[in-house]
Amino acid sequence: MSSAEVKWTSLQGVLKSADSQELLPLLNLFSRIQTAAVEAGDPAVFLRDQCEKLLPEVDGTWLAVMRRIPGPDWECVAESGRAPAARQVALWDSAAEREEAGFQGASPCHFAVPLTDCGWGQLLTGRVQGTADQVERTAVMIARALNVAVPLVLRQAASGRQLDRLRSTLNIAARLSGKEESDSLLELIAEEATRLLDCDRASIFLWDRERDEVEARPALGVSGASLRLPAKEGIVGETLRTGQSIVVHDAYSDSRFNADVDRESGYRTRNLICVPLRDADGTIVGAFEAINRRSNLDFTDEDVECLTQLGTQAAVALRNLREKSLLNRSRDQLAAQLTSSVKIIGDSSAMNALRDTIERLASTDLPVLILGESGTGKEVAAQSLHYQGQRAPCPFVAVNCAALTESLLESELFGHEAGAFTDARDQRKGKFELADGGTLFLDEIGDMSPGGQAKLLRVLEQKVITRVGGSQPIPIDVRIIAATNASLPELVREKKFREDLYYRLSVVTLDLPPLRDRPEDILPLAEHFLKQFAEQARRGPLQLTAEARRRLQTHPWPGNVRELRNLMERVAFLAPGNRIDAEDLAFILSPDEQAGRLPALELGLEKATRAFQRDFIRRSIRRTNNNMTEAAKLLGLHRSNLYRKMKQLRMSEVDGEE
Repeated sequence: MSSAEVKWTSLQGVLKSADSQELLPLLNLFSRIQTAAVEAGDPAVFLRDQCEKLLPEVDGTWLAVMRRIPGPDWECVAESGRAPAARQVALWDSAAEREEAGFQGASPCHFAVPLTDCGWGQLLTGRVQGTADQVERTAVMIARALNVAVPLVLRQAASGRQLDRLRSTLNIAARLSGKEESDSLLELIAEEATRLLDCDRASIFLWDRERDEVEARPALGVSGASLRLPAKEGIVGETLRTGQSIVVHDAYSDSRFNADVDRESGYRTRNLICVPLRDADGTIVGAFEAINRRSNLDFTDEDVECLTQLGTQAAVALRNLREKSLLNRSRDQLAAQLTSSVKIIGDSSAMNALRDTIERLASTDLPVLILGESGTGKEVAAQSLHYQGQRAPCPFVAVNCAALTESLLESELFGHEAGAFTDARDQRKGKFELADGGTLFLDEIGDMSPGGQAKLLRVLEQKVITRVGGSQPIPIDVRIIAATNASLPELVREKKFREDLYYRLSVVTLDLPPLRDRPEDILPLAEHFLKQFAEQARRGPLQLTAEARRRLQTHPWPGNVRELRNLMERVAFLAPGNRIDAEDLAFILSPDEQAGRLPALELGLEKATRAFQRDFIRRSIRRTNNNMTEAAKLLGLHRSNLYRKMKQLRMSEVDGEE
């Protein structure tokens, strides 16, 4: 056979013509290749190893697996030995078209055998020292073995990739929860996509529906790393419009592909896939694109599925991040509002000292006991300790211990499990759990029952609670601030309060003086409350006249700051004008005027009481400019009840009788 002649042989015919002695070594060769395939995990590595091991089997100088690429041209997938200077393209083309094994030349001989089922390469080719007759059976058997072995390796590799992708997806889900910024989150997902798909680049396109644009995040290779495109254009635009995944094997031959980005970045896109990003409720929020599968491979359906799964992770993580960011902003704004609204007002030396002490204590976790008469602002002091400290972002939970019976106290403080008692239909967290990380304010601690005191002491010592009806200990991290208007030392002496609990709570004690002992704070407090409630009433600024100020300063304020606050609230909502005069402070009178209005002692208690009530009601009516509805509100009554009371008192304003 001359060098130009080609011997063509069908793959079936070569093996049928062999006798049993010739087939035995070929079958052994086939078995060795299959055994190697079972142990392989990467088709490229497997083919390179086989080319190296099989080269001596054909007594060759070069053995290779080739694949056709656009051009059309041939690309070497794996090889061993020294490639000939002249490529036998015509032989390769003919072998592929005829689907027959071709052998050209006497010695050396070039051959090309089609790989029909390989799925990786399309041609086994080589250069051997022997003749066509000497090499054809071995070459055909190798091709047959590779047709079986390579798909096996590909399936094993796919299974390995699938397992790796599942592990990576779980790992990504775990890592996403730690991301605080959307940029770093999207970069993480894009990096994982390039690794899992073995591609050059990946970008997430977020859909700005208001502007009808998409923004690439990250925009690799683009100046400024920012890229915005019209949402209706290109492959991304079609993905958004149809909600379908798109696979492009040759980008520049696809009319939908926009090459402007390539021209700007100097990058050349060969192939790509684009999948829709869907939110948890199925809404399309963007697209996920992967570009240029490495090793000159095409993207597969398996790659589309992987990118879709990553896209779902990205969309859900973005939504969670946005909601988390919104919640954090709302929390910070609320904390700022509460912090600004919780102010200790006053210029007295006692209030200045209190502010300084609170500022020092706020950064600690020391238990604080706040003492003072009712209405002196003990809860405001507790809130100031909380909102000025590191626990400010966490809950401040207040509990009125006097309002809790012993039977309810344990459930209220520690929670209960479903079925723990008759009305416990559901599991419920207690105040300690609700305040975890923050502050628990125990008001009126002196009124807590002995049993409740014992349980509270145990929790404070162990820092662990157990729900009613439960057995699981729950660790808690709570700062305790307690308050009372009672004398705890006296209660301890009388055995009405546990001494060990008292010392546990009173590591630091704050004593709030009554308002009558700091008269210089009355007007600043009054003006602060008046401004606050005027804003709530949607009124302009209210001013206190000199006579009104004098009245405020001479009043003894038995109800302390709470009494003053309530008065300013009524004034802000009910005063007819913007100037607050003494008459508007109807319930605060100087001692002399009050004495002048008292009924004569000769009347007796019943008649004096009726006279006082009639006078009190008339003053309320005058103050509201004869508006009976507002007068009733001022007196804390319904309008019908006010009329009924006036009839009982035989007031002339109702029935003409005195």
